[in-house]
Parts: sequence; C-alpha cells; structure tokens
Amino acid sequence: MKYSYYPGCSLCSTASEYNLSSEAICAKLGIALEEINDWNCCGATVAHATSAHLSVALPLRNLVLAEPQGLDVVVPCAACYHWLRVAHHQVVENTPAGRRANQEMAAVMGQKYRGSLQVKHLLEVLMEPQVLAMIKRQLEKPLTGLKLAAYYGCLMLRPGHVVAFDDPEQPRQLDNITTALGAEAVRWSDKVECCGGSFTLAESGVVSKLSADIISAARRGGAEAIVTACPLCQANLDTRQQEGTPKMPVFYITELMGVALGMPQYKKWFKKHLVDPMPLLKEKGLV
Repeated sequence: MKYSYYPGCSLCSTASEYNLSSEAICAKLGIALEEINDWNCCGATVAHATSAHLSVALPLRNLVLAEPQGLDVVVPCAACYHWLRVAHHQVVENTPAGRRANQEMAAVMGQKYRGSLQVKHLLEVLMEPQVLAMIKRQLEKPLTGLKLAAYYGCLMLRPGHVVAFDDPEQPRQLDNITTALGAEAVRWSDKVECCGGSFTLAESGVVSKLSADIISAARRGGAEAIVTACPLCQANLDTRQQEGTPKMPVFYITELMGVALGMPQYKKWFKKHLVDPMPLLKEKGLV
C-alpha cells in the first residue's frame, strides 16, 4: 500500500509526536508514505475564518501537487483532512468557489486539479481489512485492562456529506482500532463534541470550559485516558485540565499502536505530553 502523505503544519511543530508515530507505525505495517513535495499550510484555522477563497485555494494547491503522482492522499490531522476534503468536494461538484480556486491553480501552477484522488484520514487506512489483520498479527503488548474514551471531535466527521468516513453522530472506527489493540473502548457521551480548537487563542476561557467538560464526561464513562486522532483536540485536552483534579492522559491512536506493536520509540513521543502517560501504562503493566 502506498499513499501520498500530507503531514500539515501541526505535525511538523507542536504535534511532532503524532507525525513521528504515524510514520513509524505505517512503516511497521508496510504502508508506504510519500510526502507531498513543497506542500503548504491548508489554512486551518485562520484562512477559513478570514477568506472563503483561501480556505479552498490553500488546500487545493496540495491536491494539485499530489495528483500527478497518482497516489491517494492520507492525512493524519483532522483539520487538514477536513479542508483537503472540502477543496476536493468544491472542485468535483463544480461550485463557484471550486472553479475560481482551480482557475487560479491553472494560472499560477500551470495545471488544474482533476479530482482523481481520494483524500483519506489515517484512520480510514488503518481500518482497511488487510491493515487491521496485520495489526492483530503483530501485536506484542496488547493493551489489556486499559479503558479508553475514543474522542473524534468535530472536524473529522462533519459535514457528513463532504468529509465523513464514519457515522458523524455515532462513529466507531477509532473505537474499533482501540479494541483491536486489546484495550476497552468505553461508552461515553462526548465523543463528537467540539473542544473549541478554533478558539484556542481568541477565547481561551470558552476552550477551557469545553475541554474540561469533555475530560469530565470521559471520566464519568469510566475511562482512564482519552485517545484521539486530531492534534488540535489532543493539545487542548492535554494542556487545559483543571487544577485540583486528577490528570487524564490524552494519547494519539498511533502512539498507543506503537506501544501495542512493541516499538520502543514511544518513550520519545510521550516526552511531548504535559500529562505524563507513563504512570498509567506502568500501572497496567504495559511498559
């Protein structure tokens, strides 16, 4: 299996552990990732808040760059996935925004996007039957006894007619990978609630309240940690836990896959977390 790879800005900076773990587990599972040459920021979250045109044109440029390679694009970041899918949709549906952005690509880059690619979130690739079978065969340290709240957030699955690869209200893909690793995916209420990612700097009080509510809901559901596939969600939930309450680790799914597949690199990945996940993993006998 081979894909064009779009890491996006967060995975090359504040969420570098997500990038490293994504690349590592894909290599372990025989999934070849070819990073798009000269990729640019998709514009999340500034562009769509300031310019409707840029919110399509910026992600579209990456699709134009990827299309000649003939490889579908895999994206780990929920926000990047969302906006690349939106740009693809605008062109394929021949909307005015899509036509304008594509005409600009032709003028500036000398080529248009033909709409021949599929844009997939990394979870979609990991849930391919052959990949899931490979995961189960390579398990070295099943996450037995670990109770996890699978948190999707809002950008990965909404709007459903444009981006969703799972049920936007009752998704299961992240839960299914969690259970395939041997952990328990708890039932809880807030798996698709917004953490306020777009307001991280502008409305920090709102974001703190939303994040605290999600952590509380996970705890009420019986979770010992949260697992996600979005760098904005992970950053908010990891950094905005309330003083005076027990801290809850917030993992990327790829990090937990690294633990379960016996990959020692996870120790470096966890150093980026503010809430140290190692005590919980040691308590469960997983490290």
